[in-house]
Amino acid sequence: MTAHEPPALPLRFGYGTNGLADLRLDDALGLLADLGYDGVGLTLDHMHLDPLAPDLAARTRYVARRLDELGLGVTVETGARYVLDPRRKHGPSLLDPDPDDRARRVDLLVRAVQVAADLGAHAVHCFSGTVPDHTDEDTAWKRLTEAFGPVLDAASAAGVPLAVEPEPGHLLATLADFHHLRRALGDPEPLGLTLDIGHCQCLEPLAPAECVREAAPWLRHVQIEDMRRGVHEHLPFGDGEIDFPPVLAALAATGYRGLTVVELPRHSHAGPRFAAHSLPYLHRAARLAAERTTGTSTTPSHGDPSATPEGSSTP
Repeated sequence: MTAHEPPALPLRFGYGTNGLADLRLDDALGLLADLGYDGVGLTLDHMHLDPLAPDLAARTRYVARRLDELGLGVTVETGARYVLDPRRKHGPSLLDPDPDDRARRVDLLVRAVQVAADLGAHAVHCFSGTVPDHTDEDTAWKRLTEAFGPVLDAASAAGVPLAVEPEPGHLLATLADFHHLRRALGDPEPLGLTLDIGHCQCLEPLAPAECVREAAPWLRHVQIEDMRRGVHEHLPFGDGEIDFPPVLAALAATGYRGLTVVELPRHSHAGPRFAAHSLPYLHRAARLAAERTTGTSTTPSHGDPSATPEGSSTP
């Protein structure tokens, strides 16, 4: 099976544009289509569909046509580092002490929902942000729940799920934190979950495959990369500790049919190479998962993604 053939499980793989930041968006989309990806995790940023550009609507229409021409699905991601403030990474956040600054982040997310609707995206990804200095957690949670109100209203009106990502070091860092937010908001229908498989390995008490099963009812978007326990560092496949076939088998079994997007934002310096290495690795892991499920095996042992560091940082 080549990289252009579909995986053995009914999963759809994408690659994040935050890992292709040195490419023009047109070139990045063409690359992913040529490599055989099913879609793209599109981070709204100044180099890739700037959400603050005055001609955003026209640019969005062009990208929608391009995605359609290439046959790529899309998730809209909102993790750009300096899109709102050139001096504060991911700032301002939904937890910012200044209500006007919180409103700027809310406006960005509402814009992202509209872009997602215009692109036909299957979800909008977002996260909480870190707790500001001199802010207690109760105050931070209150700000977060209040800020999500207009974003959820926009998502409901647009028919686009909002997929909140538990992020290590943030207020909302774990699956338990997601459920805390969900209950605080009254379990609104548009509120879903982005599950980052590496983050599960990093800090969740459950194994990544178990995290998938636990998260299944709320799962709207998936990010995937390798990672080590206790270290929040996004790694190429094979450089970390994750056994991927059980993870992909669990995703398939839950009925999740959104994109599973490779998330390597710190590897843009060699983005095309990592994109080229990642998809064959995932396809092999998917085939191995299917073989384990059926009890048959056509994959040679040296092709086991659990043991082969394909796509690693070494040439």
